[in-house]
Amino acid sequence: MAPRLPRPHRFDVWASLAGLSGGLLLWGIGLGMRPADEAYVVFDGRWPLLVPLVVIAGCELLRRSAPRTALLTGTAALLADGLTQGSLVTIIMYTDLMYAAVLYGTPAAARLLPRITALLTVAGALVPYAVWRVPEALLVGVAVGVVAFTPASTGLIVRNHREAAETARLRAEQTALLAEMDRTQAVTAERSRMARELHDMVANHLSAIAIHSTAALSLDDEAASRDALAVIRENSVQGLAEMRRLIGILRHHDDREPAATPTLDGLGSLVEGARTNGLDVAFDPLPDAAHGDVPPPVELAAYRIVQESLTNALKHAGRGPVTVRLRHEAGALDIRVVSPYGDRDAPRAPGSGAGLVGMRERVALLHGTFEAGPGDGGGSARPGTWVVHASLPLSGPPPADATATTPAPTLRGETA
Repeated sequence: MAPRLPRPHRFDVWASLAGLSGGLLLWGIGLGMRPADEAYVVFDGRWPLLVPLVVIAGCELLRRSAPRTALLTGTAALLADGLTQGSLVTIIMYTDLMYAAVLYGTPAAARLLPRITALLTVAGALVPYAVWRVPEALLVGVAVGVVAFTPASTGLIVRNHREAAETARLRAEQTALLAEMDRTQAVTAERSRMARELHDMVANHLSAIAIHSTAALSLDDEAASRDALAVIRENSVQGLAEMRRLIGILRHHDDREPAATPTLDGLGSLVEGARTNGLDVAFDPLPDAAHGDVPPPVELAAYRIVQESLTNALKHAGRGPVTVRLRHEAGALDIRVVSPYGDRDAPRAPGSGAGLVGMRERVALLHGTFEAGPGDGGGSARPGTWVVHASLPLSGPPPADATATTPAPTLRGETA
């Protein structure tokens, strides 16, 4: 079964009807291109004019859906029209077929047709002039140029403009898509940043409040209950201050950290707070003279890692000392927090599992390394301990081939 041609475009139908009507009008009043007694008129009379007129009008229906077929058939009809008295409308419709073949045809046809018609135009001017040696012979080339080369060139220009406009539209859509992806990534990154800040600032204080409120409710000792309430109040005040700082960041829409951002100088107070909450913490800080070598982002990350580690120790660690140590090692700030592990059946306060994830994200943003898991007794770690170890570069990210892959942290029970 032969393939069905696509349905003609509405404009093509109107163009075909208009051309056929105009040709019939000229045929009706007896207006032709050449006199009937001219030597080149093979089929004289008025009726032979209608055949190429009807054929080329039918080709107009295919100018957009099948431009190559329309042009080849129209060329045959134009040659047949040349053997009759000729119709001006037939020639005009052929120029439209040539234009449409370049505009709607394949890219190869769009490149080839202007070249072919240009050669035919030159040949149509030079060959008759060389044969007849009269200036009027040059008009044959002019006629070929008007009928074939001009519409082909016009179609190529319009096609190039359309392709350039389509390319610009696609480029604009791609740019808009990339901008939307960047915006989405920026929003996601900001949400993650605020989630880390909110968790790290509040979890420590709320964990202490939960633990001491449980103790206050379970003990009949008035003095112990009063001490627990004092710790609860202190952690509530500190948590409220941290929340206000976070709200200030959100309201001012500023990517820079506020002046009250925690630093390494605040680790002493953080450790004292952990001792107040009941932890036996041994703190081995970085020498004061070395604080100036630590960039602010690294200071903030180090503070939050120690804070989250102490929060986890408060909730999960067994009885025994917790050690916090900071050192400069190989151009990086080395942080190690070791706490007892293995002798507690359940955490003292519930957790969400986001603590280790937040620490891992902070270290990854600074292109450092992070490990968290049970100690095996190697190095400075004691068996039966939980070790949090982070290394934060002090001079920017390392080369791509030297960046270490951070192993996934092992969860101890349920983390804060």
